[in-house]
Parts: sequence; structure tokens; C-alpha cells
Amino acid sequence: MASPPQNPSQKGSEPLHGIGRWLEENQVAVERWLRDYASQDLKNRVQNALKPQQAKPAKNSNISSEIFHLWLAASPSSNNDHQLQNVRPGRDYGSLEESELFMELIRDVANELDIDVLCYKILKNVSILTHADRGSLFLARKTAGENYLLAKLFDVRHDTSFEEAIKLSRSEDLRIPFGVGIAGKVAQTKKLINIKDAYKDPRFNNEIDLRTGYRTNLILCMPICNYEGDVIGVAQIINKINNSEEFTAKDVRLFQRYLTFCGIGIQNAQLFEVSVLEYKRNQILLNLARSIFEEQNNLECLVTKIMKEAQDLLKCESCAVYLLDLDCCEANHLERILERPSSNQAQRPGPLNRAESGTVTAEDMRENGLRKPTLFTTIFELREGGTQTLVSRPSSFDLAISTLAQIAGYAASTGQILNIGDVRAWLKEKHNEGDAENARTILCMPILNGERTLIGVAQLINKEKNAPFTECDVSLFEAFAIFCGLGIHNTQMYENACKLMAKQKVALECLSYHATASNDATEKLLKEPIPSANIYNLYSFTFIDFELSDDDTCKATIRMFLECNLVQQFHIPYEVLCRWVLSVKKNYRPVKYHNWRHALNVAQTMFAMFKTGKMERSVRILRYRAFLTRFSYRFMSDLEILGLIVACLCHDLDHRGTNNAFQMKTDSPLAVLYSTSTMEHHHFDQCVMILNTDSNNIFQALSPDDYRRVMRLVETAILSTDLAMYFKKKNRFLELIDNGEFDWQSDDKKDLLSGMMMTACDVSAIAKPWDVQHRVAKLVADEFFDQGDLEKMQLKEQPIAQMDRERKDELPQMQVSFIDVICLPLYRVMSETFPWMQPLYEGTMENRQHWQDLAEKVEMGLTWIDHDTIDKPVEAITDPEETKDIELTVQTLHTVTVAPPLELKKRQKHKFCCIL
Repeated sequence: MASPPQNPSQKGSEPLHGIGRWLEENQVAVERWLRDYASQDLKNRVQNALKPQQAKPAKNSNISSEIFHLWLAASPSSNNDHQLQNVRPGRDYGSLEESELFMELIRDVANELDIDVLCYKILKNVSILTHADRGSLFLARKTAGENYLLAKLFDVRHDTSFEEAIKLSRSEDLRIPFGVGIAGKVAQTKKLINIKDAYKDPRFNNEIDLRTGYRTNLILCMPICNYEGDVIGVAQIINKINNSEEFTAKDVRLFQRYLTFCGIGIQNAQLFEVSVLEYKRNQILLNLARSIFEEQNNLECLVTKIMKEAQDLLKCESCAVYLLDLDCCEANHLERILERPSSNQAQRPGPLNRAESGTVTAEDMRENGLRKPTLFTTIFELREGGTQTLVSRPSSFDLAISTLAQIAGYAASTGQILNIGDVRAWLKEKHNEGDAENARTILCMPILNGERTLIGVAQLINKEKNAPFTECDVSLFEAFAIFCGLGIHNTQMYENACKLMAKQKVALECLSYHATASNDATEKLLKEPIPSANIYNLYSFTFIDFELSDDDTCKATIRMFLECNLVQQFHIPYEVLCRWVLSVKKNYRPVKYHNWRHALNVAQTMFAMFKTGKMERSVRILRYRAFLTRFSYRFMSDLEILGLIVACLCHDLDHRGTNNAFQMKTDSPLAVLYSTSTMEHHHFDQCVMILNTDSNNIFQALSPDDYRRVMRLVETAILSTDLAMYFKKKNRFLELIDNGEFDWQSDDKKDLLSGMMMTACDVSAIAKPWDVQHRVAKLVADEFFDQGDLEKMQLKEQPIAQMDRERKDELPQMQVSFIDVICLPLYRVMSETFPWMQPLYEGTMENRQHWQDLAEKVEMGLTWIDHDTIDKPVEAITDPEETKDIELTVQTLHTVTVAPPLELKKRQKHKFCCIL
């Protein structure tokens, strides 16, 4: 190496050029000399000489300005490999006072929210402030009541890049309990430690020096506290690069002042890190919740998605879900029916408890498995890097020999969250046996559904970097398990619902087989001729069904469809119509009055209203006060005629011989389903069931809109047969008539008129010839008295007068009241508005006079009833034939004719009626 030129201070440019050439040729030596031997004053002068000419001279060239220039040169922002956030722009720090420069350092770390970058900046700045060679930063942690320090950045030199520092920290998993070593002692006492010779201090551990070959001499270690004074970390710097033999008082002051502000920055960064982590967790749980509702139809897909989310979230190698038998299998069905409700409550587990491997031994687990073996029905496993789930259905032997299954069984039987930090040490010599050989850490958690019932266990195995599952992992997995439980439970309930629907379908198929007319009966009716409407007297309001056979009642029904041209108009297959009529007849119970023949009479009255009453025609003569006016317009459409006739035939389907009040009093299943118009809703449901049964849908050719309209009409019409609905609508109807209303085309008015027509048809027996009326009334009385007897026996209640067999003599007067309150007002208005309905009003007036005569006889003390079955309560009937009739009233799908026997007809001496 050539010697430098002499007399560098003499004037002239030549000597300076010579010196410059020498400096350019010996750059490495110059750089080393400036770094290790140059005085501080010379360094400052070099710094100032390198500044732009327009820059102002430094006011106070001091240690702080030098430090900040060095800090700027060593700033992480100059690293092209990793651009850090929140790096303040460069400034002319030489022009700042020491206090201003110090504030710049504080602002730099205060604005940083990335905890890794913040810790790196702190160590770099402290190293430059104190001329330290390297440093480490530890953050305080707490697990299971134990405080310890975890190395965030370890052994970072003054020239270490950010990437190198992070890589080194991730390769070292250094934990220091409070009170152990120099850093642990500082964390425990909150006092700094300044050591001049580390090897003479007993607290110093030279293990790192021996491993790296580096010799530690000086150590300055200080606590980092938050604003509450709690230790949140420890910063430690080692050795000095300026050949100083100690960290001076000024170093201590700068270090201490700077760390005071850094504590606030660290706490803010930690809070930000927690909030970001919480946000990510919420997003993961939200995605999981979304997955739950997307995969309800496939349990395997759902569990796979859940395990994949858990594996990614908690960074573990494999995941497994063990499912218990939820009493869904048929073998346990009878046991669950016979099990007392209290026993189910007693078996419900309490809140989850957390158990560490230190509080539970492997022997405890094995003894628990022998004492209370847990029978998992299905195991789902997702192994490292796996995209498919391994599904197994283990036997009891498989579960007994599996260590992982025994661990899951312990969590299931005890309801504890089991966190095993070191599986090898926990299992001891048993570690090399079975399927737990490769397991290092295990987190096992029970899965509960929304009812807090145990449905399975989730198991995570081997957290990354051989680290144990932390308290944070347990809390997150606990929330994860809640969603997991809800998802699995929902999917299982969905699968069970599908099974129940399949069973219901089978039951409906069986039911429809019995509820639907047989093929033989359908073929027979299909081949027989249908007599004319005149033979059955269908056009008359005095139609009588007593002389008709059961076959004739079905033929008369078909004739009404043919006469109204409904078969041709709506393309109803004739075979389907025959089967539907027979099925409707079959679904009426053989009760004494509300049976198939009553439905036929109601439908025939509606037919007579359309034909004889001329309500289907376009020309109408309407009454307005004292005037009769002729109007011509379309009144009832063919679709409405179809709907009303179907409603009449179906309006009492499956009637049980008891009214709505009886259903409510006895809390029958029907009353549970429908709180108002109980039986009427049931009649409509039965109507829909028949229509939905194969080969019974007479509406099959209708368009979707027409189908909706006709079904709505049928429902409204059937519900209108509830007299409670009639009383609600009657005043509105009478008001419209009194106001001269003649346009009934709007939906609400058409519904109102249809409801009034249904009521008029339902009680039309009151307008029949007297010999027919008293026979029908006797059937009504028999049915009402039977209900009264049931109320006395089952409910221990006194029935109302019209159902009390003991008050049969009062029935004529009650019948008169029934006519005055319900029948006459309705028929009077109908006949005045539609004059061709006059026979209904006249027949009712005539029968009222007969009932009034009987009521007057009762007042004179005369009896009017003979002593036949109407006098006998249910429990007093002993004749087998009569008992057979009563038994039939509880069978759903058997029908008998209700025409009175000839012998009874001959014995009849007195005329009788009852409220319809």
C-alpha cells in the first residue's frame, strides 16, 4: 500500500488531487479507519461536507445529529428487498436540536403498527444511539398463570437486515421464565441491569456464545413497560463498537428515555395486532357459518370444509372429527319413547372445562375409557396436505386399540377440553404404541349442538413448528367448535328430516291406497250408464236421497258434473272423475249425519241454485227496494261453478261427529294444528290430500293460474261453512243487498256471495218437505246427543241443551230459533235477489210452522218423541248391532249407508227435528 501524500494542508490544488487519488485507491482502508479510529469531530465534518451546498450549517453539531444521520443511513427503508410501512421521509437532521431529533425517533416508532417492524426499528435505533454491536427484544407472555419472555427479535446486529432478523427469530423459539437469567430478572424486578463483564456474572448463560463463537462482554438490559407500569417486554443490547469498555451513564439515559416511549408503541401495535387477528377470525367464522348453510345436504362435505378451515386457521398437520350416535338409528327409537324426560335432562353435559396435560394423566384417560367407553359411530380425518376426507365407521374393538380415539373419548365422557403440549412425555412408554406415535401436540374439544347436547369431538394434531396449542388457540377453537356443532347438528337434522319425509311418503302411499277408491270399484262405475238428471230429480230443491243406493249417489254426482259441462270444459278424464267421486265418498266417516249423503245433498242444492235458481246464467232480475230490474251480464264463471260443487262435496270430509268446540275442549291434535275453524281446515286438507293422490286430480288439465284460483275458491268456500264465519260476514252481505248491489264480480264480493251460498246449501235440509226434514233432524239429534254423552263421560261436563239427551223436549223450540236466526234471514234475501230460489224460503217457512206446533205441544206437557235409540245414551246401548254403529264412528276410511232401516221407518210415530 502506498503512503499518503505529505503536507495535505498546504495551499494549492495539486496536493489535494494527490490525496484524492490515494483515497480512491484505498477505499476499504479509508472506510475502516473512519468507522473504527476517526474522531467524532472528524466524522461530523465529513458528514457536513457531504451535505448539499444550499443546506444550512448545523446549529449544534452534537452527538444526536450524528446519530440520526447514521440512523437514516441504516434505516430499513433503504432495503430494496423489503419495503417497510410508516417510514418517515428523510430530513436534514443535522439542523435539529437534540430534543427535536429525539422526538423524530419517537414519531418514527409511534406511527408503526406492525409489531415485527416496530421491534426491528427499536433495536436498530437503540443500537445506533448507544453504539451497541447487537441486541435482542423479548415480549412478555402469560400461559396458565405462568409469566415468561418470548424472544421477538434475537441477536440482531447493527447491520442486520429486516429479513434476516425475522428469519432468525422464527428459527429460534427462546422462552425465558420471569426471574430466570438476566432478561428474566429484569422482567421480574422492573430494574435495569448494566454488566461490564458478562462471564463474571452468575446470571449470564454462555450457551449462545459457545454455539456461535461470539464473546459477550457488556450487557445493558432494561424493562419495557406500558402506561400502567406493567412489563410488556425487555430490551437487551450487547457490546459496543467504539471500543468503549462499558455502557456509559449517557447510554443508559438515552436507552431508558427511548424505551419509555417505545412501550406505548409496542402496546398500540399489540392492540392493533389483536384487532386484526380478531377481524380475521370473525371472517373465518363467518365463512364457516356460510359453509354450514351451503352444505346442509351432505354431512361429509360439511365436515371436510370445517376441518379444512380449522387446519388452516390453527396451523396444524391434521384434524379429525369423531361423531357420536345421536339416537337417530331405529334400534334406539323405542328406548327414547319409553325414556323419562327427566333422564334426558340429567345426561346433558355442563359447561366445558379446560384440562391441561399436566392435570390429567394418560392413566386417567385409559381408566375412563374402560369405565365409560365412548362409542363413536363415524370418524372423519383430514391429514396433512389432504384434500379428501377419510371416513371410517369403527367397531368397538377399533376404538379400544386407538390411542387417539381414547383421547377423544375422554373429552367426550368428561366434557373437558384436553390440551396436551407434549404427547410423548404424557403417554410415556405407551407413545410408540398405536396411532399416536407421530403425534407431538394434541388439542381435543367436545362438540355441542344448540341444545348443549354432546354430538362429537374435534381433535387437532401437531401445531406447526412443534409449538403447543396456546390459550388463544383454545379460545378460537372453542368458538370454532360452536359453529361446527351447529353445522353438524343442522345437517344431521336435515338428513333425518329427509328420512322422515321418505317415511311420510311411504305412509301416504299406504294411506292413499286405503283412501283411494279401488280399481275394481272405479272400473265398475266407469262402465255403468249415468241416468239423466230428471230421474234423480237433481233440478229440484226437494231432492231426496233416501231411496238412492250408494252406487246411485255416485252416479248422481257425476251427472251434476256432466250437466254443468265441467268434464268437457276442463278436460277432466272420465276415469279420474269416477275415481275421485268414489274416493271422496270413501273418506267420509260413517257418522250419523255429517257423512257422504249430507255432502251429496249440499252439492245438489248448489247445483239446483245454478240451474233452477239461474245463478249460472247471464240474465239476472235483481230487486232494488220496491223495483225489479232486469240486468244482463256474466255472473258465475265455469271455473267458479266447478270450485263450488267440489267444495260442497268435500266440505265435511273426515268429519268425526263432533264440532269445533269439542275438539278445543279435548285438546285434540286437530285443535293443536288449527286454533280457528278447526274441522273446516281439516276438511280442506283432506280435500287436498285426495286431489294430490295419484289418478284423483280432476284439476290436472288446468293452467297454473286457474289451478291457484280454483283451489283458493275451494278453501274459502269450505271455511265459510263454519257458522262462526257466517255470523261475521252476514251483516256485510245484508248491507250490500239493502243498498241494491247487483255487481258481484269483484273478488271480495264474489267470495262473500259464495260463502253465503255455501251456508244456504249446508242448512238446506231445513227447506226439504216435512217428511224428509224430520228424518234428517233425527239423524242430527242422534249425532249431537252422542257428542253430549262423550262430554259427560270424558270431560265430566254438562253439555249444552241441543246436545243434552235429557233436554230433548226443548229441541222443537230451539229449532224454531235456529230457523229465525240463521235460515229465514238468509233465504229471504237470496229469494228476493234471485227469485228462482223462492222454494228454499217457502219450504223453510212451512217447516217453521211444523216446529212451532211441536213446541206448543211441549209447552202443554205433551211428548213428541218415541223411545228408540235417540233416548239412549252411548253407555246404555247394549245391542250388538247398535254398538257396531258406534264403533264405526271412530274408523276413518270405512263407509256405510245412512239411510234408515225399513223397520225403523215403520216404527216412527212422532215427528222430530233438531238444530242443523
